[in-house]
Amino acid sequence: MQWTKNDMQLYVGSKEYIDTALIPIIPFQVSQESTIGKSTLKREVVSIFATEIEQELTGRILLIPNYYYLEFGDKSEELKRLNQWIEEIKKQPFKHVFILTLDANWKKVESDLEGNLLWLPGFTSENTASTKMQQLIRGQVTDVVELIRSYW
Repeated sequence: MQWTKNDMQLYVGSKEYIDTALIPIIPFQVSQESTIGKSTLKREVVSIFATEIEQELTGRILLIPNYYYLEFGDKSEELKRLNQWIEEIKKQPFKHVFILTLDANWKKVESDLEGNLLWLPGFTSENTASTKMQQLIRGQVTDVVELIRSYW
């Protein structure tokens, strides 16, 4: 289920079956022009991954809206803010909260997160619509879905 009016109405009526939340976290920084292309690629890839995972696990998972953070900002502040999101999400209650990212820097603070980090290795392709990229994403989505299921 996604963060849409129709899906949220369905969620409220069947939330006893939906015990998992997925938060895509995406870096944002326009002041560093040299990294804008890389940051936008991360957003595209994480969004595709999150949507694919949600489609694979429809009826069991809620896709939370994207969490944006300053890529070169203070990670301790972002960690605090992200944990506040997770605390709010767990009030529903969700038994499992997963955080999806391409940013390896989150691995450094993984033990301080109130949810489970799903870190995906970086992607170098500039074209998310290419057949090769779609195959790579599809293969990794299958692996991530199996990992999520292992928590159930």
